[in-house]
Amino acid sequence: MRQIPNTLTALRLLAAPVLAAFLLYGYQMYAFVVFAFAGFTDLADGFLAKKFDLTTQVGRYLDPAADKLLMLAAFLALAATHQAPLWLMIVVIGRDVAIVVAIFAARLLDLPLRIEPLPIGKLCTAVQVAYVALILLLMALRIEAPRSAEGAALITAAITVASWLAYGDLWLKAFAARYRTAA
Repeated sequence: MRQIPNTLTALRLLAAPVLAAFLLYGYQMYAFVVFAFAGFTDLADGFLAKKFDLTTQVGRYLDPAADKLLMLAAFLALAATHQAPLWLMIVVIGRDVAIVVAIFAARLLDLPLRIEPLPIGKLCTAVQVAYVALILLLMALRIEAPRSAEGAALITAAITVASWLAYGDLWLKAFAARYRTAA
């Protein structure tokens, strides 16, 4: 019973390359179904872990890694198939890379950086998931809606950049605090 949330998370990890393959080979409906399944596993593992106190140390790392891998696969495949703008993929992936690099740098510099999700970060994730779901749904149903897709891309980019700036601000405050106390 204790491993059910981790099993669901592992299924989400496996869903990422399957999603990308379906997109790259033109199976849009299957890609949408895989993405929906991955979303269901995310909700289910979170619910089960919290409701029945089934959280594990592995799950604490595996769950966000599965989410990031799924979004990475989705944005890479959508950009590769010209269903999402390349610039948006760069913004989304750039933010995640910058956060990881900042955490690594904070540890190297021994900065007092607390690593926890910010509300804007949670909003950013929700908006990115909604964007991918919208694009996959439009593709699966063969609906041409370029203005809606463009508007969704701009909103996704704006919130992603706002999140990036918020995490950057945290890092800069930790940097300033570390060197203010050292002086």
